[in-house]
Amino acid sequence: MQYAVGAPLPPPRGPLHPQGAGMTMNWTPHPGQPHPPGVPHTPAAPPPPAPPAHTAPGQGWHAPAPHQAPPTPHSNDITGHVQLPSGAPVPLPSTPPGNAAPDAAHAAVAVLLIGPAGAGKTSVARHWADTRRVPTAHISLDDVREWVRSGFADPQSGWNDHSEAQYRLARRTCGFAARNFLANGISCILDDAVFPDRPVVGLGGWKRHVGPGLLPIVLLPGLEVVLERNARRTGNRRLSDEEVARIHGRMAGWYGSGLPIIDNSQHDVATTVRALDEVVARSIASPPSW
Repeated sequence: MQYAVGAPLPPPRGPLHPQGAGMTMNWTPHPGQPHPPGVPHTPAAPPPPAPPAHTAPGQGWHAPAPHQAPPTPHSNDITGHVQLPSGAPVPLPSTPPGNAAPDAAHAAVAVLLIGPAGAGKTSVARHWADTRRVPTAHISLDDVREWVRSGFADPQSGWNDHSEAQYRLARRTCGFAARNFLANGISCILDDAVFPDRPVVGLGGWKRHVGPGLLPIVLLPGLEVVLERNARRTGNRRLSDEEVARIHGRMAGWYGSGLPIIDNSQHDVATTVRALDEVVARSIASPPSW
């Protein structure tokens, strides 16, 4: 169908948004030719509202149902439907009443998995997060550090002000992510090579950024196992044998610290995850002092 040049286009057939309650579109026709002087212009009556059409489930844009109140525009606690974490640190996990054993499989917790390079932290943390019965996130500090592409301060090139600043930034980012997940009912497990004899990369920073409710657990297999696993690595995650041995020796300082330690030298990932569940349950019942 053709229309004369300058003539107004017809109104659209049906609403643009079928379910758009409150999304009506005010259509104004093209002004066309001006009216002669002295002739009053009578505005056209607005078209009657079209009845809402029914859209198949899962198709189109759906406005909130009438009984659903939208979030308060000036609320400081929510953004959309995501609960923001409070400024308070994460508290200790609550223990079940009476003599009931803590259910580590369903508890909302934040775990910090500590260990040297090649201990299997990332594999164990990811598998633990994958197999829990409640929503659980895995937050790897190494992954967050490598978000920096241009200008990445690789600690293997030397520990200096730049690498320390990027480490602190990544740790603070991981801490906020952990509190954000927990504020929305999602547990998390973080992994980092925390040294017992270096305060700058020690537990104090994690306690500040997450809170006393963080459960630190050490994963410390034997040196031979760590060297073998490190040899299978590629890229900047692979360290020299001398560096691996030096880190592993310093991690031995966790013995006698009071933190729970898992020796996974003879364990596969699934077995280590079961041991981790047991340690988490004990830590909930009796949190370690750190």
